[in-house]
Amino acid sequence: MTTTADKVVPTGRRSRFISEDWEAGVFRVHRDAFRSREVFDAELRALWGKSWLYLGHASELEQPCDFKLRRVGGRQLIFLRDVKGVIRAFYNSCPHRGTAVCREEEGNSKHLRCFYHAWTFDTEGCLVSLPSPDAYPPDSGFRERLGLRPVAQLSVFRDFVFVCFDEQSPPLADYLGPAADYFALIDEQSPDGVRALPGAQRYRARANWKLLVENAMDGYHFAPSHVTFLEYLKRTGTTTSDAGNSVTFCGRHLGSVQPNHGGRIGLSWEPRFGEDEKERIDRNRAEIFGRLGEERGRYLTDGFKVLYFLPNLILFDIESVSVRMLEPIAPDLTEVTAWALAPRTEDPASTGLRLKTLVSFIGPGGLATPDDLEAQEAIQRGIVTTAGDPREGVDWNDVSRGMAEELRGDARLSANDEAGIRHFWRTWDDAVSAQLAAAGCP
Repeated sequence: MTTTADKVVPTGRRSRFISEDWEAGVFRVHRDAFRSREVFDAELRALWGKSWLYLGHASELEQPCDFKLRRVGGRQLIFLRDVKGVIRAFYNSCPHRGTAVCREEEGNSKHLRCFYHAWTFDTEGCLVSLPSPDAYPPDSGFRERLGLRPVAQLSVFRDFVFVCFDEQSPPLADYLGPAADYFALIDEQSPDGVRALPGAQRYRARANWKLLVENAMDGYHFAPSHVTFLEYLKRTGTTTSDAGNSVTFCGRHLGSVQPNHGGRIGLSWEPRFGEDEKERIDRNRAEIFGRLGEERGRYLTDGFKVLYFLPNLILFDIESVSVRMLEPIAPDLTEVTAWALAPRTEDPASTGLRLKTLVSFIGPGGLATPDDLEAQEAIQRGIVTTAGDPREGVDWNDVSRGMAEELRGDARLSANDEAGIRHFWRTWDDAVSAQLAAAGCP
């Protein structure tokens, strides 16, 4: 870094993808990061292959022997609760000849049977039967050797289940860091914790996955892009303000908090929710304040929060709670799966209102998500048009808004600036550029 008369200026970085100049106040991202297959493959190795990834919520597997199929980082996994109640994750691949063992999306079974050769496994992954076992030497240990393959690491925090494909990666607690409190706040909405509501929303964006991350941490787009939603809020008597809207660096992850946003099911009331919900919210708030104290209680109930957990999870605690899992399919295609969470003992009327409110705003057909998808896909189309132009600055995105505030070290960085997005890109560049360098790519 360099020193001037009144401040210390970081040196910044210059890589294949990032151009950061603090003295000039310029931060740029090369558009190859969004469209290159080489970059996409490096991301899968460096991020999805080595990081902790969100797999699901333990409440999705209510009973022993419940299972679900889930695609994470390009790998299909069997997410299950075994006969003893332990959460497990196995590759959906028979150790015999590689056949996908499970062909149903979900179910309940004490045994998982491969249809090709009828090899059968229990819920702990052990090979328990197969045709003609005498073809193998009796003392060869083939049953132990040929059980279902578990993922390298699995860990559960507050019923949020995570997996890691690298056995050398540090434990989940280290990887979570300050982001752990965002998950704790969701769980603390009820003394009995929360559960995933039945069903999921699944859709695709014809855009790079990183554009969905940028959008989630970009308060700057909200007023221009979501005019319809803002007009709806005005018609229903809802007031909102971006005063105090801030972004926080949570280690590898990012958090965003808007303390002045009301209208959260079960936590803070707006007239559009109706008088019955007001009574329920008043009771809930009293219980939460008594259990957590005034300061923690108000932080939980008043204002929305968004967490981006690198690389595959966006946790929205806005009007309702939504878990949005990102799955990159190609450099220009991303699959999104979203689940709603609710207090385990919530009144059915509140849960109905919760689902209606969630779908109306951040559902794939709501007032916000279609706007965001159109923006993401328009960006993806736009970055193709400048590919290969060698002129300075032409084939780059600018992410410089608010650099002066970040340089001053302001404790509360505005989410309407781009400090959070810059933090994401630095973290991304550390992993992906190192992966490309290790592979001998310039």
